[in-house]
Amino acid sequence: MTQRHVHVIGAGLAGLSAALQLSLSGEKVTVYEAAPFAGGRCRSFLDRELGCRIDNGNHMVLSGNVAVQDYLYLSNALDTMGGPGAPVFPFIDLTTNERWTVRMNKGAIPWWIFDKKRRVAGTSLADYLSMIPLLMANSTDQAGYLLNQKTNLYRRFWEPFIIGALNTEPDIASAQLLRNILLQSFAAGGDACIPLIPKVGLSETFINPCLNVLRQHDVEVKYYHRLRAMLWEGDTVRELDFNGNSIEIAANDWVVLALPAWFLRELLPQIPVPTDFRSIINAHYRVDAPDDDIGFTGVIGGYAEWIFVRGGVASVTISCAERHKHIAARDLAAPVWREVAALLHLDPDRVPPHRIFLEKYATFAATPEQNIRRPTAYTGWNNVSLAGEWTATGLPSTIEGAIRSGMKAAQVAMRWKQ
Repeated sequence: MTQRHVHVIGAGLAGLSAALQLSLSGEKVTVYEAAPFAGGRCRSFLDRELGCRIDNGNHMVLSGNVAVQDYLYLSNALDTMGGPGAPVFPFIDLTTNERWTVRMNKGAIPWWIFDKKRRVAGTSLADYLSMIPLLMANSTDQAGYLLNQKTNLYRRFWEPFIIGALNTEPDIASAQLLRNILLQSFAAGGDACIPLIPKVGLSETFINPCLNVLRQHDVEVKYYHRLRAMLWEGDTVRELDFNGNSIEIAANDWVVLALPAWFLRELLPQIPVPTDFRSIINAHYRVDAPDDDIGFTGVIGGYAEWIFVRGGVASVTISCAERHKHIAARDLAAPVWREVAALLHLDPDRVPPHRIFLEKYATFAATPEQNIRRPTAYTGWNNVSLAGEWTATGLPSTIEGAIRSGMKAAQVAMRWKQ
């Protein structure tokens, strides 16, 4: 019998994850990507105005992200990750100029919350019991309504954590999705909460190593291939149309659709997908910092949630940017720089060379209503599975969720192998 051919549409993290799993399992795989590069929203590029490579967004993963760890292991990229090597999280409150560092112990029992020098500044031991209602959240609960919003723990931990992790306003964010993140991070103990940050860039960690492994397994990645249409016979795809270039799908072949939700909705309107999205603003500034310096700080009371410093660049993440729709993204350069300057003890009035990027459809809105619209990897069709962080991964739009979705789509394909 002729070897089965798996066609993966989309070379973002979900598509690369699926292609990696399939090729390492002995499948013949081809990846098709509309852009001239792989990685999608997780990549690095040379910015001519700043004169250096930057990431298109800031991403920090935790040691408890098992799908990420598996993906990096299979890509031979574990050593491209850096970080503090311990479950420590520095913070600054811009309204009071207080600085503190949350220092978790590595074991499963959270002894650290009994030491006021190791927990969130201004919080009491009793405040941490607020996690209990979240752990029992159902599919309709909204995170903000399960928490006491009058506490320092809410203002200095829960609110920025929800906004950063779910990219959604806390009052409408899904408590169930938040619970699922907590179960594989803070609730699992310090061993699962060690921050991991790419030493060089997103592409050098998540994209290039995977592409190298794919090449070693004879996987071809075809760029400038935008899927325009699919020819169906009942529940079976028979042909893929890439800008007029048709590819026949043989009887035992398979198709993995690793496309953005909004694009799949246009291509296959019968599939339920999220319809509400949230944006992210990323700001990058050239600063005087050692090239080998890698650091991050959580920000309270400002525009930013996190400030990352690496290789002479300070990068700022502003999640759920709809909260600041009264100000244009380009006008944020000066006020956001003042936050960076306060952190790094630099001149707040001398804005250095910078770039501001708005990712309008960065993630789906992680609300209970949108969460139930997420389809599973298995579609019920004879030779198609779905991948993407917007599918039903049990997580919000995260790197962990994207990689997990690719693994699931690959598993569906391999389960149906004839």
